[in-house]
Amino acid sequence: MWSLYFSKAISGGGMSQFQEVIRQELEYSMKMDLEKILATAPQNELEHTQKDLEGFQKLFHRFLQEKGPSVDWGKIQRPPEDSIQPYEKMKARGLPDNIASVLNKLVVVKLNGGLGTSMGCKGPKSLISVRNENTFLDLTVQQIEHLNKTYNTDVPLVLMNSFNTDEDTKKILQKYSHCRLKIYTFNQSRYPRVNKESLLPIAKDVSYTGENTEAWYPPGHGDIYASFYNSGLLNTLIDEGKEYIFVSNIDNLGATVDLYILNHLMNPPNGKRCEFVMEVTDKTRADVKGGTLTQYEGKLRLVEIAQVPKAHVDEFKSVSKFKIFNTNNLWISLSAIKRLQKQNAIDMEIIVNSKTLDGGLNVIQLETAVGAAIKSFENSLGINVPRSRFLPVKTTSDLLLVMSNLYSLNAGSLTMSEKREFPTVPLVKLGSSFTKVQDYLRRFESIPDMLELDHLTVSGDVTFGKNVALKGTVIIIANHGDRIDIPPGAVLENKIVSGNLRILDH
Repeated sequence: MWSLYFSKAISGGGMSQFQEVIRQELEYSMKMDLEKILATAPQNELEHTQKDLEGFQKLFHRFLQEKGPSVDWGKIQRPPEDSIQPYEKMKARGLPDNIASVLNKLVVVKLNGGLGTSMGCKGPKSLISVRNENTFLDLTVQQIEHLNKTYNTDVPLVLMNSFNTDEDTKKILQKYSHCRLKIYTFNQSRYPRVNKESLLPIAKDVSYTGENTEAWYPPGHGDIYASFYNSGLLNTLIDEGKEYIFVSNIDNLGATVDLYILNHLMNPPNGKRCEFVMEVTDKTRADVKGGTLTQYEGKLRLVEIAQVPKAHVDEFKSVSKFKIFNTNNLWISLSAIKRLQKQNAIDMEIIVNSKTLDGGLNVIQLETAVGAAIKSFENSLGINVPRSRFLPVKTTSDLLLVMSNLYSLNAGSLTMSEKREFPTVPLVKLGSSFTKVQDYLRRFESIPDMLELDHLTVSGDVTFGKNVALKGTVIIIANHGDRIDIPPGAVLENKIVSGNLRILDH
């Protein structure tokens, strides 16, 4: 009911007084509900819960104040030439002799709040096996341990967990106790989901088990600044002499520590250090929805598709006008985070994420994105990096690529095989029978040879025998009720296979 009034009030510009009354009513009702929820917190969780709910209240206040997420399209300009630097330019500078002392100023932060639900897995996504029985977390630990051993350094790993992933992740961390790196964790906030109609929390108390499981959510990775600061870990690391964090999604297997970028940060050619660096890479037609860097009111600004007025969405998706997109690999000054956090000066647009819960209830989640803070930092920079630094595993189609012989694994890092003649990866689309990791693994007796593959589409009930090779464009479609078994040792080159094909062993 309230949301209907509120949206009408916002759209009817002359109703500002009425709108203000409703806004105040909503704020008051929210405040009372949050106080009731806080009153149910046990003593040992009280301070933490209070911080979370205060953070949420600020976000909710802004949500009621702001007139939708749209940017003023007329103010969007292409970023100035020097605000997005080519990676090659940094690489050409080479590395100084004291690269170890530079590395000792770095902290690697992985965003580890996500569950593997989109791939049919329970528990943290970081614990899914992606290559030779290694999970995302295993590969991250191997990469940093290799750095520390090679350069005799002390680069720590920090995991930002959510209340969904914290417990399972901490159990696993014991297995790395003998590795050469320190691992820290902190939790992002826990915010209440809001009923779309009443605009009030659906939670009645602080518990998040049983029927309350769906009442709470982690508010997006933009929460990193407040949570990192509130945890006390930010100060601890600054006291240890750390100066920069390298932040990335744990499921981006291309996001390894890059010494050339780090050197540019610590020893800038013009003597002026950047507080925030965003790695961007060239858009392809597959990336049209990715956020892009623009110049807006004299500052570098990340613009996401959700902020674009409907009339300009096609323009935003244009590969010719907006040539790059954000990889979410970010390098950020620790002292700058501390300064801005103390001043309450980190400004990130609110993302309103609508969801329908299992029982059919429509809710909204108010979220923020870590890269959106770029405009709050001084001397920000984009670096146009090779596509190889963006290798996210969001689906089993992505998983097939990273498990295949397209990549070789060395010290936790995946690199494109030298036997691949062109540097781009094939386009792979696996149908709904492959969505869940368990089903996907069952359908491949071994991962096919994909070195010469350009495009693969698989749909329906299809299985692959051992030692299959796929080349060129391969399309395999099993009609409804039919099944296709690709026999062991088969070589499919520029082939369309459809209908029903079962090869039986004699």
